[in-house]
Parts: sequence; C-alpha cells; structure tokens
Amino acid sequence: MEKKFIVILLSVFCLNLNAANPLLSKFKTPSGTVPFEKIKTEDFIPAFDESCKAYNEEVKLIVENPLPPTFANTIVALERSGSQLKLVQAIFECLLDGENSERLMEIAKDFSPSISECYHNIYLNNILFERVKAVYAEKDSLNLRTENLRLLEKTYKEFFDRGANLSEADKEKYKKLSTELRLLEIEFRHNKQKDENQFELLLTMPEEIEGLPADVLEIAAQEAKSRDKVGYLFTLADYSYIAFMRFAQNRDLRKKLYMARSNVGNNNNENDNKETLKNIVNMRLEIAQMMGYDNYASYILKDRMAKSEDEVTSFMNGLLDHYKPLAFNEYNRLQGYVFGLENADTIQLMPWDWLYYSEKLKSLQFKIDDEMTRPYFELEKVRQGVFNLATQLYGLTFKENRKIQVYHPDITAYEVYDRRGRFKAVLYTDLLQRPSKLSGSWTSKLQNQYIDVQDVNHRPHIVLVMNFAAPTETIPSLLTYSEVESLLHELGHSLHEILSECTYASLSGTNVEQDFVELPSQIMENWLNEKEFLDRIAAHYETGAKIPAGLVKKLLDATNFNVGYDCVRQVRLSLLDLAWHTITRPFNGDFEEFERKAGLSTAVLPEIPNTLLSTSFEHIFSDDGYAVGYYGYQWAEVLEADAFSVFKKNGIFSVATADNFREFVLSKGDTDAPNNLYIRFRLKEPSIDALLKRNGLTPSIAPGEIVEEEEVGQQIEEPVPEGN
Repeated sequence: MEKKFIVILLSVFCLNLNAANPLLSKFKTPSGTVPFEKIKTEDFIPAFDESCKAYNEEVKLIVENPLPPTFANTIVALERSGSQLKLVQAIFECLLDGENSERLMEIAKDFSPSISECYHNIYLNNILFERVKAVYAEKDSLNLRTENLRLLEKTYKEFFDRGANLSEADKEKYKKLSTELRLLEIEFRHNKQKDENQFELLLTMPEEIEGLPADVLEIAAQEAKSRDKVGYLFTLADYSYIAFMRFAQNRDLRKKLYMARSNVGNNNNENDNKETLKNIVNMRLEIAQMMGYDNYASYILKDRMAKSEDEVTSFMNGLLDHYKPLAFNEYNRLQGYVFGLENADTIQLMPWDWLYYSEKLKSLQFKIDDEMTRPYFELEKVRQGVFNLATQLYGLTFKENRKIQVYHPDITAYEVYDRRGRFKAVLYTDLLQRPSKLSGSWTSKLQNQYIDVQDVNHRPHIVLVMNFAAPTETIPSLLTYSEVESLLHELGHSLHEILSECTYASLSGTNVEQDFVELPSQIMENWLNEKEFLDRIAAHYETGAKIPAGLVKKLLDATNFNVGYDCVRQVRLSLLDLAWHTITRPFNGDFEEFERKAGLSTAVLPEIPNTLLSTSFEHIFSDDGYAVGYYGYQWAEVLEADAFSVFKKNGIFSVATADNFREFVLSKGDTDAPNNLYIRFRLKEPSIDALLKRNGLTPSIAPGEIVEEEEVGQQIEEPVPEGN
C-alpha cells in the first residue's frame, strides 16, 4: 500500500512538473507552435532529463515486445519514438543558433553527454538490433512500398553506422569517442562565434573611411553607437566585412580586416580552435577505422550520391579543368587593371585587394556596382517579391500571424497555405544581424512534416535565418545583389520543407543526402538572373520607381564576372574538407602547412603566411552534417543548372514545370534514392553542360583551350605562378 502511494505521489509530482514546464506540456498555441514567450532557459534542464527518460521507456517497449519483429512493431515504432526529445532538441538548437547566451552554451555542454547516452542506449542495444536485422532479412518478401523500404534500409544502416555491430569493448570505446566528439563540435562553434564577435575595427579619422559609401558609413556609425562608441565600427559579420573590403581605399585597413577574418579561432587565446580541430578530426578518424574504413570520408561517402573519395576528387578536378584557366585569366586581367589604375607595376594583387579592385573593374566594365543597385533591393520589398515567386510557382500564400510567439522581436511568423487554402507550414523569418546570432544564413526546423498513425498530416515549422544589416534611423535595410541571392537560396530550403508530403519525419523535407540537399535551394537563385523576376522585386526604396531596364541589363551582363575565381574558391574549400577527412593516421602536424598542401591545385592568389581558415570552418567542424559534404554545393550546382534549363525552355514561371519539380523532388524528401527522384523530373541523367553554358563556357571547348573572346566571353591567358 505504501509503495503504491509513493508511485501515485511521484506520478502527481511529474504531472505537476510537466504542467509547470512549457517544454513538457502540449502546446496550446496557433498550429501547435512553440510558446517561446513562456520558455525560460532553465526549463531545458528538466526537459532534457524527462525527454531522455521517456525516449528510453518507449524503446524499452519495442525491445520487450513478445511478438515477433515486424516492420510495424519495430521499424515504424522506432521511427515514431523519441518525439518529445527531438522537439526539445530542435527548440534548444534554434535558440542556441539564434539567441545564444553563455548559459545556453553551458546547458549544451552539460546535457550533450546525457543525450548521447540516450541514443547509445538505442543503437547499441543488442536485442533491438536483432529485431531490426530480423525485419531487414525479410525485406524482399515484405512487399514494402518504396518509402517503407527506404525507411527500413536507412534504419538498418544507421544501426551499423552507430556501432551496433561492434564488439562490446569497442561499443564502450565508441560511446566515449562519440560523446566527446559532440562536445568538441559544440566547443568549436562556440569558440568561433566568440572570437568573431570580439573583433572590432573602430575608425575615427577621415583617411580611414575614404571610399566607403554613405549608407555603409551610416550602418557602421549605428553599430558603434549600439556599443557606446563614437566613430564607425566594422566587424567580421558578412555585411560589414564585405562592404569594407569592397569600398575602403585604405589598403592597410583592408589587410587588417582580412587577416582578422582569416584567423578567427587561430589567435592563441581562450577561443583558439586548433587543439579542438585536431581532436575532432582525430576522433572522427578513430571512429571510422573502428567501423572498418580507412578514413572518415569513406565512412561518410558510402551513403551519398558521390559514393567515394575518388568520385568526389574526380568531380572537383573536372571543375578545375574548366574553371581554373578562367580564374587565372581573371587574376591576370585584374592585376593588369591594378597596374594601370595605380600607375605602378610593383603592386601585387593580394587577397585583401580582390574585392576592392574587382568592384572597381566591374564598375568600369559593366557600369554597375552594389551601391547602384542596393537602393532597389529594400528588404521588405524583396521579401514580398520572393514570397510572390513561391506563390506563382507553387500556389503558396504567406499570412503573417502575430499570435504566433517568437524568440526575438525581429522575427516574423507566417502561416503558409496552398492554392486550395490548405495549411502547409509555419515559417519564421529571422532576417537581421545581431551579436547573439551565429553568422551566415541557414534554414532550420522546429517540427518535421510527417503523417501519424491516425493519418493526420503534421505540417512543418521552419525557421529561415539571415544576417542582413539592420535599418538605421534614416534608411531601411537595403540588400546587395548577392544577399538577395542568399535569401532565395534559403527560401529554396524552406520550400523543400513546406512542400514535403512524406509519411515519416526522418525522411521528410530536407532530410536527404547531403549532396542532394542543396538542389532545391540553389535552383531558386537562378530567378535573380532573369529580367522578368528582377522587374518584379526591385523598386527604389524612396521613390518606388522600378529598377531601370538599363540597370537590369548591366546586372545580367555582369552575372559571370569572376565566375572562374568563385568556382575555384569553392573547390578549394571542398578539397580542404576532403583533406581533413581522408587522413589515415592521427593528425599532429602543422596546420598551416596542411592547408597549403590541400589547396595547391586551386591556388590562384599569392600565399599569405600566418593565416588559417580551418579554425573557423564551422560548416565541417560543428555538428551541421556538412563534414565530407562541402563538395555538395558544387555537386548540386550541376544538378540545379541542368534542372533550371527545363524552366528556361518552358518559361521561368511555368506552373506545369514547377508542379513537376514539386511532385518529383520537393515533395518526396528522402523517400527514394536522389538520383531516381532527379531522373523522374529531368527524364535523363544530369549533365554539366547546362552549368558550363550558363557560365559562358562551351562544353565542346576543351578545358584550358585558348579561344576567341566572343566564344566564351573571356580570353584565357597564361597562368600566374601558383600560390595560396
């Protein structure tokens, strides 16, 4: 009797705890959205604890099921379990990325081992693995539809990838390594953000700000004021850094800013990432070799569209064959321009000169620069324009709902509906920069799309994040051409989520192979290079006048300016990613020398000693899933250029083409192999020809062949000596 009373008492206590903690209660909000205003940082501590316990109990029921294992009682049951923990994790990571604090970071470090242990209890459970294997062994006789077969195969592979087939001794070793690895990845991201935020370039002298446009200076003055300083403050945030590097005449200050950006996480201070980086790559290597692979790249690539290190390397080298001669040509042309402009033949073009002189040469050649176009790209007008594009292509409408709670006043929440008025998603837009936010742009999700056992279609909740400059007292937030392109990119990721129609959360939306996930995002960038679309979104923020036709033509004429250099730079990053993850022995060498060797084949600009990119390469050293995946941007660029050629043929606003892309790609998530999905849309294998044609290169021309200017747009010259 006493024991029964204690159980009841504990149950009541837990119910009261759950009721008091918004993270452990059912959300009574519009569309079941997160009640951000009610959540306190400390709520995550019991939420993680209780959610892990609940997940373990759900899995225990699967393990102890006396019935023989089936697809439903094992694979689907496992897929449906852990929803509470996954939700709490999603909310926490959203705040960690968008509204960070030291306390949130402490909680991340404190609870990461517990969460890792929770997943280890699942994937290293011998009885559960035996049940999964039993179902997998019968897969050919189960007559599963493609999506169910995909879930079964991915579940089976995930157990192997998480150590289920290891010996008991190696399982314990794997648990230790993977737990420590996750902590290191958190530390890497935190160090990078803190080191980046600590840098300030405060300017007060007239000669320091020569060349900088008035609107750039106004933003810099506001930044200084927000930090109780007088003058013009520049930081390493993209909008601040890029504007300074493009327009500042003071070469020494450009170099100072460049060196600071090139050494984030490499300053031998409390935020230094070198030791963290070394431990990450060595632990990844050790895990891969425990799993039977030579290196971490082989361990990861087996499940990607590119199946091996050799295929990725071959793909990268193929791009270099086409684009590196063009990049050398662009370098030589810009170096010659510098000689003429500065009336001296002793000024060598350096990395901190590239954006500055490129902007001047582009302005001379095409009579256009960012300052001419920025007044036509007012943020709110652009946002409405890209939403309208989604409306025209996919019939979506975006309705602001101020009753939906947000985690920062700058954020706007929308309910998304299709052309038949059916609710499709909640979309949060978090577009302005603030110090508490990670730099860059991304799309995350608070809830996946899935269909539950009662056949209810749960729609996704998505967060689209940018880092645009905030409006000042006199001007709204004005975007550069490339920033508009980035917004279209992230909208593409959001559309991949919004239009998802999958049964299982783990297969829906952007839960696809890493070298396929950028197709829906990068294809959206193409519309910005189309006059019909530019005419719709670009209007002067003061007068409302549409962007002049002549300016549009100049923008489009300049589309491929420095395209060779840009491609080679992306290949360089991809090869650096690959280099770190193809080591076969623990790294204990010189970081700078390692980077130099990794980038030899992509060297165009002179080598700059005492710089290190890897210590801030968050994409591959935090837990973003991009490790051994950075090449996916170029891989997807081939896919999207090929796919967009269908829109070009049928009309860029063709609803029929968009419907096919939605049906065969956007709605399918990972319910089938990516190549199968792509071929169903394109009706053939992807080809690089469309990309080469778009970039002014002709597929029939041999790589590096000297041709007439009118044939490819630029004369290929002899390369300069290789440097870094």
